[in-house]
Amino acid sequence: MDEDAYVSQKLAALGHPARLKMIRLLVQAGPDGIAAGKLGEACGLAANAVTFHLQKLTHAGLIKSRREGQFILYSAQFDTLLDMTQALTGACCADSQDKCGERCPTTKAASRAIEY
Repeated sequence: MDEDAYVSQKLAALGHPARLKMIRLLVQAGPDGIAAGKLGEACGLAANAVTFHLQKLTHAGLIKSRREGQFILYSAQFDTLLDMTQALTGACCADSQDKCGERCPTTKAASRAIEY
């Protein structure tokens, strides 16, 4: 799959307000994740709608699930989200003398911040 198809698949999964809210909540929760019921409460959705939206996000590779006792916990796939963000912003003004701004990923400060 080429990069444009990869990113557009991910963006399509995020193209619904409920899924966008869910992914934000999961990112805030970090690696520990959130139970499906809590996500539903936070989003004001019925259980069947929560399941539908979680399946879309899982299929797109944006979230993962794990069982803990009687609960299924969902968490963000941070590597996938970061890859998607990099694909969208990674070429930011790279071929221009003028940088796009303070948060520009092609500046030396930003490059140092992501070095490992």
